[in-house]
Amino acid sequence: MAEVRISGLHKRYAGFHAVRGIDLDMRDGEFTVLVGPSGCGKSTLLRMIAGLEDITEGTVEIGGEVVNELRPRDRDVAMVFQDYALYPHMSVARNIGFGLKARKMPQPEIDERVDQAARMLGITSLLDRLPRQLSGGQRQRVAIGRAIVRNPRIFLFDEPLSNLDAQLRDEMRGEIKRLHQDIATTMIYVTHDQIEAMTLADRIVMMRDGLIEQQGAPLDLFERPANTFVAGFLGSPRMSFLKANLTRGPSGEAVRIGEFTMPLPPGRALDGASDGQEILLGLRPEHLARAQGPAPAPGWVRHEAQIELIQPTGSRSYATFRLAGEPVIAELQAHDVGRPGEQVPIDINMQRASIFDRKSERALL
Repeated sequence: MAEVRISGLHKRYAGFHAVRGIDLDMRDGEFTVLVGPSGCGKSTLLRMIAGLEDITEGTVEIGGEVVNELRPRDRDVAMVFQDYALYPHMSVARNIGFGLKARKMPQPEIDERVDQAARMLGITSLLDRLPRQLSGGQRQRVAIGRAIVRNPRIFLFDEPLSNLDAQLRDEMRGEIKRLHQDIATTMIYVTHDQIEAMTLADRIVMMRDGLIEQQGAPLDLFERPANTFVAGFLGSPRMSFLKANLTRGPSGEAVRIGEFTMPLPPGRALDGASDGQEILLGLRPEHLARAQGPAPAPGWVRHEAQIELIQPTGSRSYATFRLAGEPVIAELQAHDVGRPGEQVPIDINMQRASIFDRKSERALL
């Protein structure tokens, strides 16, 4: 196991600056997920850690050692790729043990390590099969097994689940999570899937345009996003952003959307914000609920809103409302949704709402 320290890292191609001055420390044994849209630089960053991309500027340290000039095989890292990269003519056992054989490890030790990895991943019965005889999920388990047998200091995953169907992705997420709990090795995982990021990570590193937008524990980014990009990327359905203005009066601060005024609860004052400032009110689907009882709970406000669209998902449904002409999505009980066109009372949790400056898109609350 080892910690990873990245300092002032840049990657430039002809006419394109892919990674722009990244500083990032990853603790020993931590599961770090690099997440962001396609082209944000996350895979390039991972490949520079692995040694598969040359570093234009900056340093990568693994276990306190600068590895910029080391070959990939000398960095003691193992990488799992999106396309499995299995040898089609070799059995599962030979695929898993190939790297050890190339290092001239004694065959009895290779057999022991292969058997141990296969038992850990539940693929012992597949050891004599060829890759073409396996499902996508089984092939990915073999690719992970090939990484495990090396006992590396760091595991690197480059979108390993993107070729799998939804059910297999769910299963493999659980397998990878369990694997990290079992071996407690430093893992760095790249994905564009925010669900993978939220479910797997000890720490999420959100990237855009070669830069880090925000990093921290998944729940911290979800509940306290630094800007509208982070807020909109994490969460499904995504956060709703409503154009509004901040108002200040004798009774405190409030958010005004059209004719609706929504007071901010005590303790949620906006330092440095001005009266009338143009803002975006950020509401996640779980911040809204069908009104119950004669009055809203403390920290909530109530407004009438018209149902525009209903998307059932089973026990819950997502309903799109119009609030002062602005669309907002609510997560509601499937049996308590209503019908499109119906006007219903909706309670909004202002205790958990996010507020962003409309011009800079940075979080104010």
